[in-house]
Amino acid sequence: MSNATVWIIAAIVVIVIVVAVALAVRTQRTRRTEQARHQAEELRSEAHDRRGAVAESDLAAREAEAEAEQARVKAEQAEARAAELRRGEQHESARVEDHLREADRVDPDAHQTSTTETANPETSTTGTSTTDEGRHRS
Repeated sequence: MSNATVWIIAAIVVIVIVVAVALAVRTQRTRRTEQARHQAEELRSEAHDRRGAVAESDLAAREAEAEAEQARVKAEQAEARAAELRRGEQHESARVEDHLREADRVDPDAHQTSTTETANPETSTTGTSTTDEGRHRS
């Protein structure tokens, strides 16, 4: 064999090796691309499946917020009702006090007892202290 033939065969072998390497690299790239596409499709599928769960969570959160708002409104109404009842109780208590004062003012014995007990509260037989307003205080 001649020297030129050896060089031609060597060149062909190198070309074949280069082509084989290029094909292997291309095949590997194609495989990676397909794997990436497959992974992307799986991720999209998972995301799509989770949308339902996210929608359910969102609905549950909105329902909880609505319940909390209803509870706040109910609590505000209860506070308003309690305040209204407290005002009514205070008004009624003031009316009772006014009636007792009026009764003490009208009762001739209330003035006498009140004056005696107020002058010497230590000798009171009732065990309660009285005020200038009458005997109904305890």
